[in-house]
Amino acid sequence: MTRSPEATRFVLVAGTTETARREGISAAGADADLLSTTPAADAELLTYGRPVRTETVPVSPSGCPTPALVTRAVRELLDVELTVVDGGLAEPTAAPTVSVGAGVGRDIGEQDPVPTAYGAFEAARQFGRKLPTNELWLAETIPGGTTTALGVLRALGEEAMVSSSLPENPIERKEQAVREGLEASSMEPGDAAGEPKRAVRRMGDPVLATLAGLTTGAVETDTAVTLAGGTQQLAVGALVRHTGYEGRLGLATTSYVADDRTVDLRSSATDLDLDLTVTDPGFDASDHVAMERFVAGEAKEGVGMGGALTMADRAGIPMADVRERFAAVYDDLLGEHAADTTPNAGGASR
Repeated sequence: MTRSPEATRFVLVAGTTETARREGISAAGADADLLSTTPAADAELLTYGRPVRTETVPVSPSGCPTPALVTRAVRELLDVELTVVDGGLAEPTAAPTVSVGAGVGRDIGEQDPVPTAYGAFEAARQFGRKLPTNELWLAETIPGGTTTALGVLRALGEEAMVSSSLPENPIERKEQAVREGLEASSMEPGDAAGEPKRAVRRMGDPVLATLAGLTTGAVETDTAVTLAGGTQQLAVGALVRHTGYEGRLGLATTSYVADDRTVDLRSSATDLDLDLTVTDPGFDASDHVAMERFVAGEAKEGVGMGGALTMADRAGIPMADVRERFAAVYDDLLGEHAADTTPNAGGASR
């Protein structure tokens, strides 16, 4: 095992939004009964390598496993400190968590979907200022998160589009949800420009509020921050830019998000002055069932998968080793019992 510098910390913010229950916007909304357990399960997988209190490994109806298994595989190859922050969990998790007072997010179509946004942002900001680390990698798990990310981008006046955990991005459904949210909040696109906390309270989710606060606090103390993820983390970058911060901010994602034809991620990252790193795990080089659905366009990102792959690549770990460990993690958890595993929502870029 390769040990990363002790000054490096990986933080997962786990939470929920009722927006995910909208039909057809996310693979993570395929089973409403199990939807709320996905972030709690992802946190346990990263912490322990298996479910503890949640019992079930998140798997989409088509068999795509949560990207948490990829990030866990990298953690087993690259020893890095992990912190889990409760960013509005609907179900308890056995993973040790830090609380910032974030409540479960309501549907984006409601007038005030994130009433705890201001408090969570400020509490996370203070936590980010005091974390004993020189380098911070921030990840997320929240079903429905790409739709709320789109809401935040539009409230800020940003034109970027978001990706999806589905092979076909349901853009029209997401844009309709955003229109409903703007109307409910009596807002027009751009009305919250320069007001990031207002944007996330009226159009976002509690995970976005927490991540934006963590990032803001960390950069205030000159901690290097990399947003580990796709277009949800792009929205976090936009929120931080709208606080007035103009310094370096990294974004590390997978080739699956970067190659999404519905999203011009590179251009959007440039517009927000984000240092973009794209890593290809090479899943198409394997015929293992765990990787087939990613190659088919599902999941794409989530639970810090892109950031974890970037960290492995930076440490000189071959992607072949990552694929081998990912397959081993999958086989250990799902291989013999895949048929008995209840389909759930993978912790994807949703």
